[in-house]
Amino acid sequence: MTSIQMLAIDLDDTLLRSDLTISFRTRNAIRKAESLGCVVVLASGRIPSAMEHFARLLGLHKRPGYLICNNGTMIQESHTGKLIYEAKIPPKIALVAYDLAAAEGFPVQLYEDDIMYISRPNEFADYDQKLTGLRQVVVENFRAMVGNGCYKLIIPGDPMTLRPLENILQTYIGGETTIFTSKPYFLEILPHNVDKGTSLSKVAEVLGIPRSAVLAIGDSMNDEAMIRWAGIGVAMANGDDRIKDIAAMVTNKSNDDDGVADLIERYILGKEALPKPADA
Repeated sequence: MTSIQMLAIDLDDTLLRSDLTISFRTRNAIRKAESLGCVVVLASGRIPSAMEHFARLLGLHKRPGYLICNNGTMIQESHTGKLIYEAKIPPKIALVAYDLAAAEGFPVQLYEDDIMYISRPNEFADYDQKLTGLRQVVVENFRAMVGNGCYKLIIPGDPMTLRPLENILQTYIGGETTIFTSKPYFLEILPHNVDKGTSLSKVAEVLGIPRSAVLAIGDSMNDEAMIRWAGIGVAMANGDDRIKDIAAMVTNKSNDDDGVADLIERYILGKEALPKPADA
């Protein structure tokens, strides 16, 4: 019997191949892990409607599981759709973030239901639309929309130009928000003390699963918190070097080579030893 009771998996560039599919091998490995008692949690920056297709591919609409959405601002049960947690950026803080980004010439976007609302058209929003399938809507008075509060704000842009903006945002609202880059061209702003790690800890608490029995797999900086929190944090072979540096281990294979399946087969279904859990 595996010592892992919860398996938290990022979607893009981790579970999903570059063509946004999940291989049969990976689906089969995950189901076998579930048969050994592992609860599966999909943890993504995507909104619920952009995650549900992949949850259904894994059969999570039929079995108890969890979706951590919007990088941690929402948690819902995969089999019921019930929302068990949500957090929003306060309107005042969201407005400051928008004003700072707009003053520096950046577009801003947010997500509600199955729509991507954008302050103005941009190439990064077009790419996001292809990735998620969400419909784009340009909002004339975007500032007024932000003033109602939101789950998260995304500022798209060239990675080199986003770095100075991130420093500005950290100076003004860093103590009242969570700020990081998910994709190199997406700067994300979340509510204070909210991320995939805090949400994963909430799911574990609900189920009575100790941190030492949680394994989390990711590839990017929006996975940092859950990889740090989990008893065993794993970075993908194709992951950001910064994530590899903090993870307990790195997969031998990339997302396009069934890295998640290989990890599960060797360390959860097989007999290879995992590293000692972080809080053991």
